[in-house]
Amino acid sequence: MQCIQREPRRTKSEELLHYAQCKKEAGINTKLLGLDGDPDLQFLLSGGDLLKVRSSNWKKTRFYKLREDCKTLWYESHKTVRASNPTCESCFGVHPTFCVDDIATVRQGRHTEGLRKHTDDKVESRAFSILFKSRRKNLDLIASSEEEAKQWVTGLEKLMSNMGKLTQQQKTEHWIFNCMRKADKDRNNKMCLKELKSFMHHINIEVDDAYAQTVFEKCDQSKCGFLDGKEIEHFYEILTDREEIGTIYEKYAKTGGMMNAEDLLNFLITEQREAVDLNHALTLINKYEPDSSAKEKKMMSKDGFMMYLHQPECLIFNPAHRSVYQDMTQPLNHYFISSSHNTYLMEDQLKGPSSTEAYIRALLKSCRCVELDCWDGSDDEPVIYHGYTLTSKILFKDAIKAIKDYAFKTSEYPVILSLENHCSVEQQKIMAQHMISILGSALVTKPLGDQIPTGFPSPEELKGRFVIKGKRLNKLEDSFTTKANSTEDIVSEEEESGDDEEEEDQKPKESKTLKLAKELSDIVIYCKSVHFNGFEDAKDNLSFYEMSSFKEGKSVKLAEESANQYIHHNVDKLSRIYPAGMRTDSSNYNPVPLWNSGCQIVALNFQTQSLEMDVNQGRFLPNGQSGYILKPAYLRDRASEFDPITLTRGGWLQHKTFHVMVISAQQLPKVNPKKTSIVDPLVRVEIYGVNSDVATKETEPVENNGFNPSWNARFQFDVYVPELALVRFVVEDHDTTSSNEFVGQYTLPFTSIQRGYHHVPLVNKNGDRLPSAGLFVHTMILDDESQ
Repeated sequence: MQCIQREPRRTKSEELLHYAQCKKEAGINTKLLGLDGDPDLQFLLSGGDLLKVRSSNWKKTRFYKLREDCKTLWYESHKTVRASNPTCESCFGVHPTFCVDDIATVRQGRHTEGLRKHTDDKVESRAFSILFKSRRKNLDLIASSEEEAKQWVTGLEKLMSNMGKLTQQQKTEHWIFNCMRKADKDRNNKMCLKELKSFMHHINIEVDDAYAQTVFEKCDQSKCGFLDGKEIEHFYEILTDREEIGTIYEKYAKTGGMMNAEDLLNFLITEQREAVDLNHALTLINKYEPDSSAKEKKMMSKDGFMMYLHQPECLIFNPAHRSVYQDMTQPLNHYFISSSHNTYLMEDQLKGPSSTEAYIRALLKSCRCVELDCWDGSDDEPVIYHGYTLTSKILFKDAIKAIKDYAFKTSEYPVILSLENHCSVEQQKIMAQHMISILGSALVTKPLGDQIPTGFPSPEELKGRFVIKGKRLNKLEDSFTTKANSTEDIVSEEEESGDDEEEEDQKPKESKTLKLAKELSDIVIYCKSVHFNGFEDAKDNLSFYEMSSFKEGKSVKLAEESANQYIHHNVDKLSRIYPAGMRTDSSNYNPVPLWNSGCQIVALNFQTQSLEMDVNQGRFLPNGQSGYILKPAYLRDRASEFDPITLTRGGWLQHKTFHVMVISAQQLPKVNPKKTSIVDPLVRVEIYGVNSDVATKETEPVENNGFNPSWNARFQFDVYVPELALVRFVVEDHDTTSSNEFVGQYTLPFTSIQRGYHHVPLVNKNGDRLPSAGLFVHTMILDDESQ
């Protein structure tokens, strides 16, 4: 088998030396990941043949292997090198690759639509699928044995887990090391001037020849024309020096040019506004100071201070909010609930694919309300798809299985299954059977307790449970009386249309009624769908568990014209909002005004990367990413006078002055890795909330520097209702001739912001963390003393 050789061709001895160097680099990365010597990781580094499945007629063997950077997998159409001729992937030109960071989950078995459709039962134990965070199609694979399949799955899961545990500093070191590796073209562990310039380009810095020459000569102490060993370390130190952090350190390092515990405590109290004592400062020195001599003297060096500022506790997001910290014993309707619209869709609303993977992605992002659009299918099996469109179909039972498997991996709090039911009575019975048999005791099939309920149970009481939202034939109270045996099986079309998506735009309006199976009706307990006939009617005639769905336009109008009434309605009832039918491209609407009016289930198209999804992810970032956020007290009070539009005086009015200085950024990615241009970054700070709080301000762009641009730009914002405010940091690549391009963003609630000097992590369009990128900012939040 011939291998594709690079020029000039290596001799056998050079090939072996090169292979040894690759093994050494892989060893460095496995140590960094805490997996040195791990057999599963060594298996991935060695690679192996897998059968890739696309269709019944397209099944081809591919050789898959983990690169020496331990973060990228590449694959080739055949195994290019025999075992007797060891080498690495850099010998073979460019290969298709994907990053471990892009993997959402790995599923062993034939769980995807593709594997179930295009393979038979006998490969069940050898099959596995890689699901991605973005819209990229999942990778369906079959190993040669069950043991090999398990090793691929276990190895990938270990790798994903350990990469997630790396500190920001370790991620930066890992990234820079691998950029250096890419720049070292001849793989001799030395760096010439040309390779140094290539490296600078890899890390997103454009430098002129004179500057590159100056840096090179400064580091080339041996004057031999290349950097080696300690000289490369010196270059790394110059490159990663954070002048802005050095300035802060020098301001507080009052003890022989270093920080003692008292100096550190002064910094924590003065800048970070932390209520801590000297013992806390000593704990930080003991935990983060890398120099043992300084640690013995109870001192913190500049390196230790830098390490401390890169810890998760020094991110802008309050670490106390990373776990569940809110009261989870309030009634269910007292919470904002992370919710998805037409969850089964991967792309648009008209012709895109439907998939169980869409449910998995939403649930892994802590979505707690998913939608199932149910229709009659063949072979007496109900299907899910967007009715009267060309979207593909999936089996209802497959969706329920996927939901069961992934519902509680990110959050243990209840999941609401929002049924849009278009099935015949017979297939409705099958739907009920599938949910009861697959979900088992986790499915809520009767009210909690022995008494007629008068209010919602709490998320805590419903932990690990599934709640069905849909039509019900009778009142819940009737299940405690002889009326429970009613054989009535008709619900009005008028009610049903109030709960159907885009029905008035797409569905033929032939029937006025819908037959409803008692078996399905009986498992609708706390979320009975009813038509909305006005706030007064709901107050007078509806029970607490009877809820309405509102189309985007109608709900926005209510939020603008009758916000206080909407708030009162949502104190007692649940409201679900869904996108307008015209959003066939799966675009999203602004959820903020609906939250401001107390609406709990504001359903968005999770598959669409958008500003609105950024804001949604920011809203549900705190409270352990549980998918539940306790509404402010004034949105839970039946006598509340709060109106987000007029904003009269009340407990909600807590005027804060928000000062933020955008100091610098680190390791910003190129917008398009294939382009040679370096980013010209600018930072925009945006505030979302009540109308009075909405604002935006931005820095000037910095030319040709995505590695360590600096701004020191100061902004000031007035925030009047902090409990509803969100802050979004956006980085864009400035373009003078066209629209700026998105680089990264981070959104968090105003009430979760830490004061002082903090790093701001950045996420990509898909909402996933950019491993090394971030901003460095200083924040102050001042109270209005006149209040």
